[in-house]
Amino acid sequence: MSLQAGLSFEQAPPFALPLRFFLTAPLFLLAAAGLIVWAPEALASRWTPQALALTHALTLGFLAMAMLGALLQMLPVVAGSSLPAPRWVAWFSHVSLTLGTVALMTGFLTAAPAAFGVGIALLGGGFAVFLAATAISLARAVASVTVNGIRFAVLSLGLTLLLGLALALLRAGWWMPPAVATMISAHVAFGLLGWVLLLVIGVAWQVVPMFQITPPYPNRLSRWLAGALFALLLLHAAALLFFQAAAIVVDAALAGAIVAFAVATLRLQIRRRRKLPDVTLDFWRLGMASLLACVAVWLAAQLWPAWAHRDAYPLLLGVLFLGGFAVSVVNGMLYKIVPFLAWFHLQAQLQARAGSIPTMKEMIAERWTRWQFRLHLAACVLLIGATLWPHLATAAGSVLALSALLLWVNLLSAVRRFSGCGGRFS
Repeated sequence: MSLQAGLSFEQAPPFALPLRFFLTAPLFLLAAAGLIVWAPEALASRWTPQALALTHALTLGFLAMAMLGALLQMLPVVAGSSLPAPRWVAWFSHVSLTLGTVALMTGFLTAAPAAFGVGIALLGGGFAVFLAATAISLARAVASVTVNGIRFAVLSLGLTLLLGLALALLRAGWWMPPAVATMISAHVAFGLLGWVLLLVIGVAWQVVPMFQITPPYPNRLSRWLAGALFALLLLHAAALLFFQAAAIVVDAALAGAIVAFAVATLRLQIRRRRKLPDVTLDFWRLGMASLLACVAVWLAAQLWPAWAHRDAYPLLLGVLFLGGFAVSVVNGMLYKIVPFLAWFHLQAQLQARAGSIPTMKEMIAERWTRWQFRLHLAACVLLIGATLWPHLATAAGSVLALSALLLWVNLLSAVRRFSGCGGRFS
């Protein structure tokens, strides 16, 4: 059965709605890279103001920006349920997320309570509007494993947001919540393993077989993995609060679930029916390898507890998960989604006049996507090295900046091809 069967392409939103998110995301990746060059101490400890600003530039500015854009597109098409008032929701959430992320980064770098206050208001309002619209859409969505994964990811985003707002109020000096260390751990867990990983998993059930021409994921894995991961995250938070001795068991189960997803994805890619080179496949393979490396680093810390207490341990995990896994996979998705949307909307608007519409592969030159992958891979290697040898930080930031800039230029080239063929954005 075709994986495109059951997709509601006629409900796709105007190209401009997700595109504004997709084109803004690389600019925050560029800002994150510039922060590393300007302040190499961002990779010296995860608690420095520069490290916190860098982390949120990546998680809010790059990852959340791209993922909200993907949800705007996928919910109407995959779930058959458009967001209410999609133009207003897209505009308000995009502006709020952009300005709120800048304000929050400024707050970390300057310790100014006013900047935290502005960031709290903008991010809280923007995410609240988007989450409310998404909840309405998901409530009337057609059930599927992808919709199920998105539901758990959105729940995780809501929990991450509430915990993050509480921690921001703490930073601003307006509130002193109890169990701060547990709140930070839960904020990180729900944000990275809940929101980011669960959304990637939910989207992967659809896009990996569809765009990479692989067999579908095993039915048992796609049916149960997202729910199991979310339940384990709840248990993880509960164990930290009430029974810390059980946390290691829960963490081991989380590691097993992560390995199951990464190995299943790599196995499907080996069995892909189209054997032509595809740079987006390389981004995904790097992402899955980085997930497995995260588990290996965590396991090493359990076997050698002294390693777990070094600054390099959480930094290495962060670089592998954020840079190696999340940024890589989002890169791969952007290189499929943006050309596909440009081609699809041209088809719909021009009624597929013969010879007038470039193919998906012609939207972005293959050689430039290949060069961007090489730069991204080099940046990941240098960032990993910088967690152990800090003198590599400036070089890592410089290469990451080149990668982010080339990603933005490549996406813009697809937009130029779209407009050059007479495409309309709204």
